[in-house]
Amino acid sequence: MSQISYYTQEGLEKLKAELLQLERIERPNATKAVAEARDKGDLSENAEYDAAREAQGLLELKISKLKDILANARLVDESQIDLSKVSILTSVKIKNLKNGATMKYTLVAENEANLKEMKISIDSPIGKGLLGKKVGDKVDISVPAGIIPFEIIEITM
Repeated sequence: MSQISYYTQEGLEKLKAELLQLERIERPNATKAVAEARDKGDLSENAEYDAAREAQGLLELKISKLKDILANARLVDESQIDLSKVSILTSVKIKNLKNGATMKYTLVAENEANLKEMKISIDSPIGKGLLGKKVGDKVDISVPAGIIPFEIIEITM
């Protein structure tokens, strides 16, 4: 059973575009590669055929997983987001109480996470630690480097 995931409109559109790309372009290319390899002779000794079939199988698995994700995806209604606490799609400014550094992250679904864009997953250690917290709350978050104390400075969209 798959779990429900929440996405922004942009994230949902990216998933749909990826599925379309895989089904309309990659799938026919994989089928063509299998047919070309099959035409090269004895299948029992045809490594190219085996590789093409394996690649086709992996592609079909990826398509199936993507369809499953989309079937369980839910669009987040930004107008219903409560800015009094940290939740998905909120941007949260936090202060590292160990070194005084401040950072601003937007909490997003796992598939939309991108550290370069300061988007972290709600399933990451920091994301899980921040969920439900309010401005002024102090929280100790366990990360691979140890436990880091943070303070919530600001919550915005």
